[in-house]
Parts: sequence; structure tokens; C-alpha cells
Amino acid sequence: MTTRKIWRGFASDNYAGVHPEIMSAMLAVNEGHEIAYGDDTVTARLDELMQQHFGPQALAFPMFNGTGANVVALQACTKRWEAVICAETAHINADEGGAPEKMAGLKLWTVQTPDGKLTPEIIDTQMFDIGSVHRAQPSVVSITQTTELGTLYTAAEIRAISDYCKKHGLYLHLDGARISNAAAALGSKFREFTTDAGVDIVSFGGTKIGAMGAEAVVVLNPALTDSIAFLRKTSMQLGSKMRFMSAQLIALVEGDLWSRNATHANKMAAKLDAGLRAMGVQIPNPTQANAVFPIFTEAQTAKLQEQYRFYVWNLATGQVRLMCSWDTTDEDIDGFLEVARGIL
Repeated sequence: MTTRKIWRGFASDNYAGVHPEIMSAMLAVNEGHEIAYGDDTVTARLDELMQQHFGPQALAFPMFNGTGANVVALQACTKRWEAVICAETAHINADEGGAPEKMAGLKLWTVQTPDGKLTPEIIDTQMFDIGSVHRAQPSVVSITQTTELGTLYTAAEIRAISDYCKKHGLYLHLDGARISNAAAALGSKFREFTTDAGVDIVSFGGTKIGAMGAEAVVVLNPALTDSIAFLRKTSMQLGSKMRFMSAQLIALVEGDLWSRNATHANKMAAKLDAGLRAMGVQIPNPTQANAVFPIFTEAQTAKLQEQYRFYVWNLATGQVRLMCSWDTTDEDIDGFLEVARGIL
């Protein structure tokens, strides 16, 4: 590995390495043998911790990745003829390679949103032909916290969606790939905008906040529990040496590592946002967590990408996405702003 090049960028919080405390947690459970496939003492401890964060009814099922967690969670909420309502920009629609459709056979009813967030009024546009065999029947609403546009749902906004769902017999799924960033930005506990707000099931993200590769489906509605273990297996998400997946999540939630990492990433994004705005850069989306969405010209983007890796978000408008991670430094931000200042 002597030829490996070490570099910094703003493409994704998935690009960051593994937090040292999480590496140490995996090493700590490496000695000796444990029962495979989740019947180990480490995974049992994870359930205890998730119940502290989400309530006594919560059960956690570790998964390999976020797409797998979403597919398993949504299958638990749907029958074969039922569908999912989500934002057009939702990860399950735009960034999972059709996995919900291909792996789970789910129909996604998508709706346009101005900021990546659903509302009861927006959801209601897909609530028609109920009872008609000619249309896939809505069964679950999926929201993302934080959204793919970097925006946040408040607990009150999620409660309003949950109330609508309960009125119409729908489940509510929360894709929490960046749930730690959301909680840190809101200054709240996880349960305040999940369990207490009426969410039925959560895809809990660990990888983006410092884990090596660990997510979980956290079931909050006991009515959904029985099927998860079987769905996880048939969806190829059942880890044999699960204690190493659970140890990563334990390292995040047993103390305040999730909060420290998320708060830092959010702080770096706020600094980047402020620096770009001071140069007159247009940033239509509010920077509410660890994502910044400025607009550059095509030529400016090309020059910036010669030194920093990041993604173009909207080719038509020139909007790009800059992600900050748990390991983003002040020097990273200062360096990008210096380069941007020279180009702009």
C-alpha cells in the first residue's frame, strides 16, 4: 500500500475513514468466539442501547448498508401489491439503483418537493384510487432525515406527517442515513423526532458518521417486528459475524461519539457555507446539517474539481454538493475557500 495516495475532498461523508474509537471497538470484540448471526452478547447490548435512545419497544437489526436497510424496512411495511410514497429526490428513488423495485418488488409513488421534504398536503396528492386493483395501493410513507437536499424535518413536521399516516392507515419510515447529523442540528434526542413523533421504523445510519460499514433497521412499532429477521436473511443483509457490525454501532451510541462526530461535521459545513456566501456565491438551499449546495458556473466547477473532488447535483442549474465529514478539518475548509476565492 506504499503507492496509496492520501487526499481530502468534499464528495461524500462516505469517503471519510473509520473513527479510531470504532476501530478499537471492533478489536475489543475480536478475541474468542461468539455465536454467529446475531445471537451474540454484543448484539444484545446494542438492543439495550437502542432502547435507551428510542424507547423500550425498540429493536435493532444490524445491516451491511443503507440501501439494504431501506429495502428490508420498506418490505416490512408493505404487502406484495402495495406501494411507497416518497419525495422524487429520495435516496430510495434516485440513488439505490432501483433496489426497492428489483429486490423488493415495490412501486414508488414519487412527488416533487421544493426542499426535499414531504408534507401531509404533498403526500395527499398520491392518495387516490384507494381500493382500485388497477393502482398499487399506498402503504407506507418514507421520509429522509436529513434530506437529500440537506434540509431538516422538525419533530413537529414529522408528527404532522405521522398523524396523516395514522388517519389513512399508512406506516411511516424514516431513512436516517444521516440521523446523527439531524439530531445534532436539532439539539434533540433521537426519540424526539422518531418514536415520540410517531415514526414506525427507522433506517439508522452508522457508516456516514464514522463506522466502517454498519447500519441498522430499528423497529419502533412492534407490529412490524416479526418479519424483519426473515426479510433481512432473504435480502442478503444477515451478517454471520454480526458482533463486529454491532460493535461499531455500540461505539457510536453508547457514549456521545455520534454527537461529537455529527456536531463537528455540521460545524464545518456552516463554516464552508459562510465563507462561500461571503464571496457572493449563491446557495439556494439552507445549510442545516453537513451538506452545502452552492451554484457555480461549469467552468468554475471544472477548475475547483482539479483540486477537490465533489459532485455536481444539478447540471441544469450548476448546483453542486459539498459534504463535510466527521474528519473534515478547518484546514480543509480554509483550503477550499482559498482555491474558490482565486477562481471566483
